[in-house]
Amino acid sequence: MNKLKTLWLELCLYTRVLKQAVNPYAGDITPTGRLFATKIDVEGNRFDMGLVSTKVVTTAGVNFLVTGLNSTVALDIFKYHGTGTSSTAEAVGNTDLGVSVETRATGTQTVGASNNIYRTVGLVAYTATRAITEHGIFSAVTGGTLLDRSVFAAINVINGDSIEFTYELTLPAGS
Repeated sequence: MNKLKTLWLELCLYTRVLKQAVNPYAGDITPTGRLFATKIDVEGNRFDMGLVSTKVVTTAGVNFLVTGLNSTVALDIFKYHGTGTSSTAEAVGNTDLGVSVETRATGTQTVGASNNIYRTVGLVAYTATRAITEHGIFSAVTGGTLLDRSVFAAINVINGDSIEFTYELTLPAGS
């Protein structure tokens, strides 16, 4: 089922790109956030959940990036992975998760498969039984700016489980 869902999410993304190619004056190709998840149970077993979301780079995140390009604000701080239990749909106006749980994880930052992909990988540990349905990339351990928010099908965890999130932000050239 994960492969089918991954294919569907990729098809939706490619449809957006194709629409842009057919009508280049319809608007800019936008930055695309992709979120992958791997659940790690209390025994250490890994369950690859695959691509769980291709949503939503926020207005606040984009504004922060623009400010960073125009000043001395550091842009390498978007590495904090927050999770929550809200299923409220993502929106570009989001500034936080719907219902945050656990402490944000500090991600490891790398370049993705190509030089135009920013990647951060963070491991969130859980201390209670929860249905995790949302994820965000933030500029700080608490508070801060929300760069991207994703809502996805529940990943159920219990005390001692963790989820490794891989977030990739693709910035297309030529747009």
